[in-house]
Amino acid sequence: MDDSRDMFGDTPPWDDKEEQEEAAPSAAELEAAGQSSMFGESEPAPESEPVAATPEPTLPEPATPAPAVAPPAPAGSPAQPYRVLARKYRPQTFGELIGQEAMVQTLANAIRRDRLAHAFLMTGVRGVGKTSTARLIAKALNCIGPDGQGGPTIDSCGRCEPCVAIAEGRHIDVIEMDAASHTGVDDVREIIEAVRYAAVAARYKIYIIDEVHMLSRNAFNALLKTLEEPPAHVKFLFATTEVDKLPVTVLSRCQRFDLRRIPTPMLAEHFAGICGKEGVEAEEEALAMIAAAAEGSVRDGLSILDQAIAHADLDGEGQVRAEKVRDMLGLSDKSVQRKLLSAILDGNGSELLDLVARQFALGVEPIAMMRGLMELAHRVAVAQVGGVVVDAFSAEEREAIEAWAKALKAGQVHRIWQLLLKGHDEVKSAPDPLVAAQMALLRIMHAADMPDPGSLVRKIEEIASRAPVAMPAGAESHSPDTPTAAAPAAISPRWETLVDEVEHMGELSVANTMRMQVRVVELAPGLLRYSQPPAFREDIAALIRGALAKVTGERWQVERVEREGAPTLVEQAEARKNADSEAIRRAPLVEATLAAFPGAELIQDDRPAAIGGGGRQWRR
Repeated sequence: MDDSRDMFGDTPPWDDKEEQEEAAPSAAELEAAGQSSMFGESEPAPESEPVAATPEPTLPEPATPAPAVAPPAPAGSPAQPYRVLARKYRPQTFGELIGQEAMVQTLANAIRRDRLAHAFLMTGVRGVGKTSTARLIAKALNCIGPDGQGGPTIDSCGRCEPCVAIAEGRHIDVIEMDAASHTGVDDVREIIEAVRYAAVAARYKIYIIDEVHMLSRNAFNALLKTLEEPPAHVKFLFATTEVDKLPVTVLSRCQRFDLRRIPTPMLAEHFAGICGKEGVEAEEEALAMIAAAAEGSVRDGLSILDQAIAHADLDGEGQVRAEKVRDMLGLSDKSVQRKLLSAILDGNGSELLDLVARQFALGVEPIAMMRGLMELAHRVAVAQVGGVVVDAFSAEEREAIEAWAKALKAGQVHRIWQLLLKGHDEVKSAPDPLVAAQMALLRIMHAADMPDPGSLVRKIEEIASRAPVAMPAGAESHSPDTPTAAAPAAISPRWETLVDEVEHMGELSVANTMRMQVRVVELAPGLLRYSQPPAFREDIAALIRGALAKVTGERWQVERVEREGAPTLVEQAEARKNADSEAIRRAPLVEATLAAFPGAELIQDDRPAAIGGGGRQWRR
């Protein structure tokens, strides 16, 4: 037996130099060990193997065929703890980032043209990808490609050491800081001291400061100089939800990107893809409700989807159904919303109250019912304007909205919206929300079939046009030239409106002529037939025709006829004045005064009260 080998025929580890060289740790493992010593143990990478300083001799084991795929560890086990969907499906490339195409295009052009800013500010509502975008920018700037020879690129490879380390949050040159817990000037002073030193293992040293608006004023002031003129190897990436709290001096030093809310259809499509990856069946309506409840936030939507999947598993069905999502979120059923609106429009109060009571018994809050009806009224109004129903969850809903859009007038839909908005505020502040919702919906039901003001005016004019003109009392005695024939009462207001418009156009003399000399016989769009008082015989048809054409922009047919027409506007005003004077004279108090003072006279002061008139000149 060879003395250099042990009893099992193996070479001792201290004599086998080749095995020692093979067992030497790599640079990534050394970096991980350094990170562990500085910041504590991190989660082990699924593909990494533990490295031993000195391999211990082991007994030979019988050769067994290795499985093609390692069996997955059960969810929740210490080896692979369950990760929520919001963390599991965090975008790792700009291609996976949804809804922010403008920002991605701007960054891609900046990288291609080598016009990279030294500070970027990402702002937007929660859950739209601000921190994820900052990490993606860090990967894009430090990516070296699979061969180690690449440069900054918008399409990071995700396989090189910087990409993997940044994705795992362990890169020594990408420092991520939460400004909510590091708000003081001392924390910023550490950054100022550290930026002087070059990056250790990357192209750029990158500082990601989340919720940067939480920094104190002194901290902002301390950072200003470094933020304005940082070293060439340093980049700052800021993320905030309240950009208005940042000083203008900081905003002016950053390239700002406003991340948009994700549209509801795009969110629903994104959630459908995640359900496919998770092997979960989900109804289209359920995903649409989750996307609507997310309000443009991907993280909020994924949290709701996570909850919906767990809720579906409890039933044993394994399918995310719209009914279960509706119950989970406390939303009002779409079909019930349509029934509520139908009951309002049909004036069926008993059915309306019954539907409200049943929804309340199922756990739907009254405020949710009002919001659902407001959304439905809004969609009907949009369908009236655009002619197309958008975002309909079912064919029945599309047909119902189209029918209402055709049957209802725009004024009715807007009045229903205003009443729903007022009812929403009442329900929100009422001590008993259910009673407030019932009263608000009943009020809308009673007001739904009321005509709008324009229709009411047209109806009154139509009724008045079929009735004869009632001549004021004493008109014949005071105006002997006034015709006694009946004329449409609706002619006077329409004719007076036209004369006023002529006067407003600057034709004062023509307007006075029309008031004094025109007795309207027939008035229609583009047609005027009139007669004149006996005292006026000149032909004014051409004058009137030109004024009316100038006001309305239409051609008018103006004819003088020998028929009796309505009194002129001046004659009508005189008749009203005489009637008012006669009514005053016949008042009991005035008659008693004149009887007591036989020589007294009733003097009417036509001057406005503002210049001393209005019946207050008692000395007269």
